[in-house]
Amino acid sequence: MTERVEGFAPVCFPDSRVLILGSFPSVKSRAEGFYYGNPRNRFWGTLCGFFGEDVPKDIAGKVEFLRRRKVALWDSVTACSIHASEDASIRDADRADVAALIRGTAVRTVLCNGKAASAYLSGEFLPTHVRVVCLPSTSPANPRFSAQAWHAALAEAFEEIK
Repeated sequence: MTERVEGFAPVCFPDSRVLILGSFPSVKSRAEGFYYGNPRNRFWGTLCGFFGEDVPKDIAGKVEFLRRRKVALWDSVTACSIHASEDASIRDADRADVAALIRGTAVRTVLCNGKAASAYLSGEFLPTHVRVVCLPSTSPANPRFSAQAWHAALAEAFEEIK
């Protein structure tokens, strides 16, 4: 069954340098109440591992990690009709206003977590100084995930601040 659901508010700070943009929260993430809540999703392990840190145990710890590491999180779809966690089933999507979110922040790079995130971002008029990179989805359903691609993109995005 397809239902209309709301996503999460963005996690963003004035000094955020990188925005990681997903497509829409999974059923497990929505049940947990925060981004990448499926323990099989490789997102938190990949991001925290890049910085040599353990994955925080709770939402407050994850928000603090994002703040310290100057990472913003949001999804390219803020509300939609969706079946389960299937990006391909998204209908009646409300797109995120990414340009408005990053206005007044230090964001210089948007890393799209998968093709769906990138597709919903396309057509958005971002400032010319913002670079957009589409990476393989960290979803456990994606057999083409590449930790190396994520590490390289994170290394480039954070080379000035790491």
